[in-house]
Amino acid sequence: MVLMDSPTIPRACRRSWSISEESLRRYVHFASESCIQELLSASSSSSDLPSNSGEEEWKIVSTLQNINGGAEISKRRGAGGSSFPAFRNRCLLKSVSPQQFISVANAIDAARQWDTDLVEARYIKDMDDNLSIVQLRYGEKSKQPLFRNREFVVYERRETMEDGTLVVAIASLPKEMAEGLPGDHRHNYHNSRAKKKMKSNAIRGLVLHSGWVVEKLQHDSSCCMVTYVVQLDPGGAGWLPKCFVNRLNTKLVMVIDKLRFIAQSLPQISHSLLPDHHHHEQE
Repeated sequence: MVLMDSPTIPRACRRSWSISEESLRRYVHFASESCIQELLSASSSSSDLPSNSGEEEWKIVSTLQNINGGAEISKRRGAGGSSFPAFRNRCLLKSVSPQQFISVANAIDAARQWDTDLVEARYIKDMDDNLSIVQLRYGEKSKQPLFRNREFVVYERRETMEDGTLVVAIASLPKEMAEGLPGDHRHNYHNSRAKKKMKSNAIRGLVLHSGWVVEKLQHDSSCCMVTYVVQLDPGGAGWLPKCFVNRLNTKLVMVIDKLRFIAQSLPQISHSLLPDHHHHEQE
C-alpha cells in the first residue's frame, strides 16, 4: 500500500512546537483525502491483482465463513520498505445495515477493541463537521505489552461517496504536529501530577493508515460489505520484531467482528439521524 506523502512541516512549527490552525487544517485535509483514496482502492476487487504502478498485491492470509457472513483477511507489505505490513479484513455482514455499522466505525470504538484497557479516549478538536482530531491513551496495566503507556493522536474523517459508500479514514498526525496542537491537549488533565506523568511516561504510537469502507448491497439493504484496513506502529520507533507485528495486526483486523455485535444491537436508523460521534468519550 502506498502511504500518502506528507507536506513538509514549516520549520517555525518545529522550533516552537506549535502549529497554526490553518496549517493544521491544510495538512489534515490533504492527508485524509489521500487516505480515503487508498481505502477505496483497498476495497476494490481489482486491488487483489498486480498493478502497473509496482504496488504489491494483497495476499490472502485466511478466510472465514459463518452464519453472520464471511470474512477474508489479507496483508500487503508496507510501502518504502516499512517493517509494518498493512492488513485488511473484507467482511460480508448479514443483518447489519451500512448505517448501523458506520455508527460504530470510529477511532474510539475501534481502539476499545484493540485493547480494553483504554484509559482515555476523546475528541479534542473539530476541524469540520466530518473531520476531527482524536486522542487515545492506554495505561500501565494494559494487557497488551505493545499498548502499555501508549498515546495516539489521530485525525478521523468521514465521507459519503456519490454511490452511497461510507468511508472513515483514520491516521496519526506527525509527531511534531501532535505536540504542537493549539491548546495542547496534554494540559487538559485535572492536576499537574497527572500531566507530569503523561509527559514523562507516555509513548506516542503511530496509526500509519487505517479506516473503513462500508458498501451497501444492491439486493439487500439490511446487509453490507465492510473493508477494514490497518497499519500500525505502536511503539512509534519504526521497527518491531516480525512475530509481534503479525500477531498484533492480525488481532486488529478482527475489530470488524467485534463491532458487528455492537452494531446489531442498534436500531435501524437513517444516515441523517446518526448520533454525534463527538460525544463518545471515556475519561
